[in-house]
Amino acid sequence: MKKNNEFVLREMADKYILLPFGQNALDFNGVITLNETGKFIWEMLDSESDIDVIAKEMAAKYGIDEETAKNDTVAFIESLKEDGCIYD
Repeated sequence: MKKNNEFVLREMADKYILLPFGQNALDFNGVITLNETGKFIWEMLDSESDIDVIAKEMAAKYGIDEETAKNDTVAFIESLKEDGCIYD
């Protein structure tokens, strides 16, 4: 998985927002608001981690079981793919 480099993460008023720029600013009408967990996953994608690595890190960070972390990670990544924020 790779990030679409035409989205940038910004912190605004204690919220995390993915903002489109470049051609995406024309094609994608809006912004994506992330919570702390979404921000964590987005940042993990910088190292091109796979879903299993991200889930393991999430489980350790948030004190949840790996299966729950993996299910949540998969769901979040699928929504990012649908929005064009990441690619396979």
